[in-house]
Amino acid sequence: MGINSGERPRRGRPRDPDAEPRIRRYAVQLLLERGFDGMTVDDVAEAAGVGKATIYRRWASKELLANDAMAQLFDIEIPDADTGSIAGDLRQVYRDALMFVNTKEGVALIRLAITEMNRDEQFTAFYRGFLQRRIALTAAALERARQRGERIRAGADPVLMVQWLAGVLILRAMTGEPMPAVEDADHLVEMTMRSIVDG
Repeated sequence: MGINSGERPRRGRPRDPDAEPRIRRYAVQLLLERGFDGMTVDDVAEAAGVGKATIYRRWASKELLANDAMAQLFDIEIPDADTGSIAGDLRQVYRDALMFVNTKEGVALIRLAITEMNRDEQFTAFYRGFLQRRIALTAAALERARQRGERIRAGADPVLMVQWLAGVLILRAMTGEPMPAVEDADHLVEMTMRSIVDG
């Protein structure tokens, strides 16, 4: 007879700590390759090497999985910046954005957004939410600049600051024109600074 140590035996397989990032990565990959209709939870599970139940324990639907995976991708590729000046913050965010949209994945993501937004209200809500997060981060950067004593105009509009650059990138993705290069970030920052700083 074995000795009972008082410990309760564990049941089932141990939790895979890498499962969530792996699931998100393959969800994004399949979205970009096939679009939302062509991506299935079965295919994501097979690609990620997990069971469907593992996915549904974390995300109640395919829509939630797609939204979460793409939101995280945006946040990883274009993180917030707090460099100590509004020009520095803009430069870092613009450089990160331009690095991303100059990749095959970045362009595919913009084109997917255009396609899905014209077809599916859920994706429209997702991209609206992403833009709202960017607008909130931009508003916070402007407020930090004011607190530091930078001469930010009272009418500096974080909504237009986000939308004008997003519009440029969307139009270029739609027309097949080359995206602005990473080296163009300084020029884009200069254009933005003219509209938000006094003097």
